[in-house]
Amino acid sequence: MERFSVIVSGFDRYESVDVNPSREVPEALESQGLKLGSNSETNPTSDVDDDVSFDCEIHIHSVMLPVSFTNAWPTLKAAIDRYHPDIVIATGLKHAARGIALERCATNLMDAARPDADNVKPRKIAIVEEGPAAYWTRLPLRSILEDFSTHNIPATLSSDAGTYVCNSLFYHLLNWTSHQQKVLSGFVSFPLVNEHGGNLYGLPLKQQIAAGRDVVKETLRYYREPATRDVVIV
Repeated sequence: MERFSVIVSGFDRYESVDVNPSREVPEALESQGLKLGSNSETNPTSDVDDDVSFDCEIHIHSVMLPVSFTNAWPTLKAAIDRYHPDIVIATGLKHAARGIALERCATNLMDAARPDADNVKPRKIAIVEEGPAAYWTRLPLRSILEDFSTHNIPATLSSDAGTYVCNSLFYHLLNWTSHQQKVLSGFVSFPLVNEHGGNLYGLPLKQQIAAGRDVVKETLRYYREPATRDVVIV
């Protein structure tokens, strides 16, 4: 039986954010798994995905990172060296978002308007000297969006992850991935947790966990059977 190792990273603390989805979602995915297989006949209210069954072992590892330009990537890299993942999905938080943001591009730029957790505020500095100006995500965005639509999860494509720690981590991750034979990686931004709905920013936590599960599931599907139709960049 095939075995797959998946890392889903998040950030351990955001200032003034009581419930951090980029911590809660990875930890939920590690503890709950993908919940694949059909049981809709015996339990119609179950959140098990009844349209997918993978004949393989899937091990999800959640990794929490500091909001630090200096330490976020080394912490994730240490986890990569430990778990030897086939898929790495980094996650972060976008305060002014009404749904899940699938990040398309990581740019080679640090330009912080506020200090990070180490009180560091780089301005207009390259992340990797003489590195490419940008990298494109390795995630199958089209199939992820289609899965979101099926499960009524609001989502959008985002041009980039900004110029703060999220983007810096994303760039380092894709820079590393570019030298690997077969690893898929990308970045997903979650909105604030909003359990009340309405026109406010954010989504309920359960819906965000379901979104995280869809991202892992569709990326694993694409890893096993790559298809051009699954990928969308622009």
